[in-house]
Amino acid sequence: MLQVKNIVKYYGKICAVNNLSFEVKDGEIFGLLGENGAGKTTTFRIILGLLDADSGSVSLNDKKIDYSITDKIGYVTEDRSLLTKLTVKEQLIYYGVLKGLTEKEVLSKIDNLLKEFDILDYKNRKIKELSKGNQQKIQFISSIINDPILLILDEPFTGLDPINVELFKKYIRKLQKRGCSIIFSSHQMEHIEEFCEKMVILVKGKSILEGYIKDIKKEYRKHNIFIKGDISIDDIKKIKGVLEIDKKEDEYVVKIEDYDVVDKVFKKISNKSISKFVVEEATLNEIFIDKVGELKCQANSGI
Repeated sequence: MLQVKNIVKYYGKICAVNNLSFEVKDGEIFGLLGENGAGKTTTFRIILGLLDADSGSVSLNDKKIDYSITDKIGYVTEDRSLLTKLTVKEQLIYYGVLKGLTEKEVLSKIDNLLKEFDILDYKNRKIKELSKGNQQKIQFISSIINDPILLILDEPFTGLDPINVELFKKYIRKLQKRGCSIIFSSHQMEHIEEFCEKMVILVKGKSILEGYIKDIKKEYRKHNIFIKGDISIDDIKKIKGVLEIDKKEDEYVVKIEDYDVVDKVFKKISNKSISKFVVEEATLNEIFIDKVGELKCQANSGI
């Protein structure tokens, strides 16, 4: 289990990480979210032992993270860190040996991993000759060649088409079942909702929202009603608790402040020709935009 306790990191007078705490259990996928510059990369570097926190602590399985432990950590960076003049085989040997494996151990793993990601034919091709998507596969394989017990994924699906995204998802689930602790960071909130049970949202290095995603969505209270049919938008707008109505293709999305408004909307359209009336919780994307936007407005107004 990874434990991050009250870590603080300054760059000069700028606080990049502000008293951040969270834990990731074995076999758990944890979401670390935030805008660019929110402090995610600094947090990752502290976890990896590349930076020292000014205060606070990080431990993995109750041990302080140092070079005796980092060989059991994998990291997929947002920007590719591949040696493009090497072949795929040379690249994987290089990273595997850096992670404490012997060349023989790496060679025993390569074919199975390349086959798993459908790129076995590229083993002797140079990295620079591969497509962006296939380079991302090599980046991912490089990060798991050491069978990590902790894996940090920073925008892992960059450059992938939908078929290969599914391939990555399948392997991430496999790692989870093996007990690997995973930190997942992405600007694509649907991936966070799909993978993560818990999350933290950072703004300027400080946690502004954290906990189980299901609880966060429940406490947020706002819901969306998806309606198809002949309705009067003006009539629905007059209902207390209706926040907004959007038209998307052949349906309306009615945003309401809490579930109690659902019955009021339904009664208003019950005598209409309706083919769809579905109530859903607000998406994580909506919650992120609302919470981060609210904080920015407060900062700009001096609150």
